[in-house]
Order: sequence, then structure tokens, then C-alpha cells
Amino acid sequence: MTSPTLTRPELTAADRCDRCGAAAQVRAILAGGGELLFCGHHAREHEAKLKELSADIQR
Repeated sequence: MTSPTLTRPELTAADRCDRCGAAAQVRAILAGGGELLFCGHHAREHEAKLKELSADIQR
């Protein structure tokens, strides 16, 4: 018997960047369980800090 794995759904056109409202291209899952969505521009801008926080960055 296997246990089910929880996965986050794929990003769609309805998902928006948390910084500017543009179409989200990247999901950053924080160690505490929260998530942030970013457009490509803001993902690049905040990538170093997200890695420092050990966020799981999904493109």
C-alpha cells in the first residue's frame, strides 16, 4: 500500500504574480509551507533570497 503524494497543480493563465499581477511563471514553496507566485522578472529578482531561505523553486 502506498500513501498518496500531495502535489501542487500546474500554473495556469489564471495564476498571477504576487508582486505585479502579471502571469505567474514560477512557484516558490517556502520551508514553512507557504507559496509565492512570480512572473519571470520578479522570479529572477528574488531568486537569490529565495534560495537563501531554502525555498523550492518550481518553473
